[in-house]
Amino acid sequence: MTNVDLLIKNARVYNSYTKTFNNVDVTVKGGNFYWIGVDLPDIVAERTIDLKGFSIIPGLVDAHMHIESSMATPTNFGRTAVKFGTTTVIADAHEIANVAGIKGLSEFMRQPSCISVFYAIPSSVPSTTPAMETTGGIIGLDEVATLLNDPKIICLGEAMNFKGITSQPQSLIRKIIKKCRNIRPTMPLEGHAPKVSGKDLADFINSGITSDHTFQTSSSLIEKITNGMFIEIQQKSLSAEIVKTIIEHQFYEHVALVTDDVMADDLRSGHLNRLVEQTIKFGMAPEEAIYLATYTPARRMGLWDRGAIAPGRIADFVVLSDVDNFVIEDVFLHGNAVADIVAPDANEGSSFDSTITDSVHVPVLTESDLLIKTATQRDEVVVNTVQISATGTFTKRGQVSLSVINGQVQWQEHNLSLLMVQNRYSGHGELAFGFVENGVKGRGAIGATWAHDHHNLMIMGTDIPSMLAVHQQLVDDHGGYVVAENGLITANTSLPIGGIISSEPIDELGEKLATVRQAMRQLGYQNSNEIMSFSTLSLLVSPAIKISDKGLFDVKTQQPIPMFVK
Repeated sequence: MTNVDLLIKNARVYNSYTKTFNNVDVTVKGGNFYWIGVDLPDIVAERTIDLKGFSIIPGLVDAHMHIESSMATPTNFGRTAVKFGTTTVIADAHEIANVAGIKGLSEFMRQPSCISVFYAIPSSVPSTTPAMETTGGIIGLDEVATLLNDPKIICLGEAMNFKGITSQPQSLIRKIIKKCRNIRPTMPLEGHAPKVSGKDLADFINSGITSDHTFQTSSSLIEKITNGMFIEIQQKSLSAEIVKTIIEHQFYEHVALVTDDVMADDLRSGHLNRLVEQTIKFGMAPEEAIYLATYTPARRMGLWDRGAIAPGRIADFVVLSDVDNFVIEDVFLHGNAVADIVAPDANEGSSFDSTITDSVHVPVLTESDLLIKTATQRDEVVVNTVQISATGTFTKRGQVSLSVINGQVQWQEHNLSLLMVQNRYSGHGELAFGFVENGVKGRGAIGATWAHDHHNLMIMGTDIPSMLAVHQQLVDDHGGYVVAENGLITANTSLPIGGIISSEPIDELGEKLATVRQAMRQLGYQNSNEIMSFSTLSLLVSPAIKISDKGLFDVKTQQPIPMFVK
């Protein structure tokens, strides 16, 4: 007789190695899959489940994502994501590391979660250099050495400093790559390579980085994969064209589906499952799409014990009532139904040190702080601008002529928004300014401390009283995402943990964030993802012109861009 904890009968079981569904029985013992086959003899099971009419697949594995993008704790994130079949994530927590260094990262990593959470070494803290942006912490070689000893760490997080990677042999990122290779030679090194091609791509891969998760076209997908890169397809890259390219070139072994960033309001309705569903709708066979969200990401990350329903693998699995439409009926963790082991509204796991929950330290601003003045004697100046796109997070550089009266720039007369970043870490609140085209159109302001990746305090507006109201709210709340119209707060999501995270359950947090999104639209902010668009105006590794507390920068050259054109 063979004793097992669980016997699953009559299900159509997905086999990751043949990419087929088969009618077999499955047993679970000690939280792992055990014996799998047809008409298993002499089985004595504590529990038996008859899943006739249903199919089961391995739990979904998200190989590249940022929990902080959900603005939730690992506890509350896991409690929600598991409902959608995600049972393992590899989190690059460079957001909390930029806010609070290795101490903040350690606090974050110790938070419990019902799902399996592995971590990446944040390779980009800061994402560029201290000369370009101020952060609340730095991950250097000593911190990397410490993290390499932690079993939760399984890869190097996305390396973003293109110039440091490709043309600066003594840069910090090159030294980090070398240390990782020396201590853990088989560890995956993750990359961030938007619009990188040709010799630039060769230099990037030559550094040892072998993946990319940024926006892809059919041609970039082919070039990167044929040059040895593993490509992680996120929402903004997922299209009929991309799916067709994967199918035609049989790229299944070199691709995984990932979420990268899913915010709280969107997380209420789905996670990695939505990408699987869309991939199927774009024409990929369900068996192949499931492969890209289970086996290939697990293999990429060296997680041999998941991504497949096979002996010795962890018994995380998803029950589907409709494979073609990817309809989830139930989710199991270690052989136990999620509904039986995950409390729906519990809020444990949100304990953080006071240095992290009180991390926004800036002086109060007055109207005079936001006046833009120039020493020119002329009645007109030309300014460099940030042009926001209607889709995606890329920006362009523009120029606009503005009138000057008594040394004060009259930017409000020219349909521009004033963009301000304030250093929240030094205690002195140093300010940097820029002008934005296609930003706020109504009379109001948007502000956040959730400003990638340095997470300083950033506000954009057309109305000074509204900008001051947003600033005060952010200070009072110790960080968050705030919108004001005509000087009054219209939407507010408080994020007191490092200025980027809330301890609220996803449903409550998501509802507040949806209100922020709607308030941004009310002010005329237009983008396919308003919140991510605004928050990445400060991301100095995303083309083409962005801002930090040090000012405006050209992303590719990493050279400062003056506000006024000489």
